[in-house]
Amino acid sequence: MPDLATLAVFSAATLAMLLVPGPAVLFIVTRSVAQGRSAGLVSVLGVHTGSLVHIAGAAFGISAVLAASATAFTVVKYVGVAYLVWLGLRKLMHRGEAEAAVEVAAHSKRRMFWEGFVVNVLNPKTAIFFLAFLPQFADQHAGPIGPQILVLGAVWIVLGLASDGVYALLSSALAGRIRRSARARRRLDVGSGVVYLGLAAWLTAAKN
Repeated sequence: MPDLATLAVFSAATLAMLLVPGPAVLFIVTRSVAQGRSAGLVSVLGVHTGSLVHIAGAAFGISAVLAASATAFTVVKYVGVAYLVWLGLRKLMHRGEAEAAVEVAAHSKRRMFWEGFVVNVLNPKTAIFFLAFLPQFADQHAGPIGPQILVLGAVWIVLGLASDGVYALLSSALAGRIRRSARARRRLDVGSGVVYLGLAAWLTAAKN
């Protein structure tokens, strides 16, 4: 099982990834702004039910195969680095258009749950995390890889529910301001870009 030091570093990397808005966070914020707090929280549950698919895939073979093959691990690692650099540069170079109120159709809670599930199953940011980041924290000498992946995945779920829950609560409370504030969105883009580039640098420096 991962030791406390490994779990601490993993938790920090996980929070950095989770707090940067990606498809899942944007979905949660959109639903929270459009339909309120309960809609946002239902969306959070759907998103992290989708996370279970990534955890299962990693635990039942993907990460084990990558850990056993240095070449495959390195290829996936640098694909992850390239994707994070691309995300970071895109965020830093993005210039928002004039903000206008956007009407979002109301959906049932059941539909929002399953939409959140699909959004995260197909979320490339989550996939890259589980393919490129998570294997860095699994130690072949600490026991079977599968159970370690499940523990790390559980940490991801707990932190994800907490961070995305905060997004849902804040965005529902600040719905009007979020709709109007182009400056806040630009600052969020810049901060997100810096975090993505920092994660790419960390992943590049991490030992296989």
